[in-house]
Amino acid sequence: MSQSANKLSLTARIFIGMGAGIITGWLLQLLFDNSGDFRFSIFGFEFSTYTFLVEGIFSTIGAIFIASLKMLVVPLVFISLVCGTCSLSDPGKLGRLGLKSVSLYILTTAIAITLAISLGLVVSPGSNVLMPTDASYVAKEAPSFSQVIINMFPTNPIKSMAEGNMLQIIIFAVLFGVAMAMTGDAGKRLGAVFEDLNTIIMKLVTIIMNLAPYGVFVLMAKLFSTIGGDMLGSLAKYFFLVLVVLILHGTIVYSVLLKTMTGLSPFTMIKKMRDAALFAFTTSSSSATLPVTIETARNKLGVGKSVSSFTLPLGSTINMDGTAIMQGVATVFIAQVYGVDLTLGDYIMVVFTATLASVGTAGVPGVGLIMLAMVLQQVNLPVEGIGLIIGVDRLLDMTRTAVNITGDCMVSCVVAKSEGELDEAVYNDPDAGIKEETVDFEHFDKNA
Repeated sequence: MSQSANKLSLTARIFIGMGAGIITGWLLQLLFDNSGDFRFSIFGFEFSTYTFLVEGIFSTIGAIFIASLKMLVVPLVFISLVCGTCSLSDPGKLGRLGLKSVSLYILTTAIAITLAISLGLVVSPGSNVLMPTDASYVAKEAPSFSQVIINMFPTNPIKSMAEGNMLQIIIFAVLFGVAMAMTGDAGKRLGAVFEDLNTIIMKLVTIIMNLAPYGVFVLMAKLFSTIGGDMLGSLAKYFFLVLVVLILHGTIVYSVLLKTMTGLSPFTMIKKMRDAALFAFTTSSSSATLPVTIETARNKLGVGKSVSSFTLPLGSTINMDGTAIMQGVATVFIAQVYGVDLTLGDYIMVVFTATLASVGTAGVPGVGLIMLAMVLQQVNLPVEGIGLIIGVDRLLDMTRTAVNITGDCMVSCVVAKSEGELDEAVYNDPDAGIKEETVDFEHFDKNA
């Protein structure tokens, strides 16, 4: 890699990769739409240009990049949470962290869906929309709240780690860390090993972060080579309303809460969240972005390990502000498309259901659509209406994830500040964490 590349910040490299990927995807889509798919043969084997580029090269490299991020999630969450828990000198602190974190996540979710419904009623995204009402969607049955609570406790921790069941991993890591803290010298010796493992894992996060521009490029190129403009045009009002509410919540609401509760500069947090937000936007997964989110919270925002190792894994599982916003706007949209008038009581029920469902359905596959199905059923709207918005949900999902992880870090900063675990010198330092971003690339270049 050239010296000029090293001078670019990680954010700049990711933006370049994202822009180049979007342009490449659009050009490929334009080429295939106008000229048709090109076919060629190599050693007697027939290849399609679209399949070779999009489904072959872009899909493979993108899948490897996402897999590399997900590879770190389970060891990072388990190791960092054990380190944070076993270092707690005050046993009551763990309970305070849990109460504060869950309360703040529920608060932001309630605000998110209330804002979404309010703006949805003002804008009326479903009015005068000529959409086919024969769209279908089969809703998966959501587990009961009591069953979710039972499922939080693992019967086989190794199986939980293999399946990536985050709530079960969190419970086991907390219990393991508490046991280490109560064991004495044996716990201290093992704690030192976990601290070394944590350092190594964070270094691996830095290495993968430096590969992000290439992963972002192929993911964006694949996505924008397949997105059709016809569906986006018919759902433009819904699409842009959800997008606007997501941006308002991710910037204004989080900024007000952070400033009110901590006195910290919201602009500083938003600026330092750029890299993590871009990761989240590209991967559309809070869990896959978790290693980057933790690195950002610790090295750039100054959140202590004992707080970040608990609040961020928890937030990646139960904090669904972006999904709540989609549910709020989608409920108004579907009601208007089908000509159903919802009362104020119905909308209050939507807020209540979606807020509790964000915790109650945590860790369930396809949780966003399951939650929306629950909300629609609660107010007697046809679940089939979900089929109307699936076409543009992929793009919105990317933005939702960026909002979610921003909320995770905001809550972590608030909790850390209240517990005296926030290093404000690091938070206010504009260069905090930058050195870590480039050190690996410089090292690789010298040994290339």
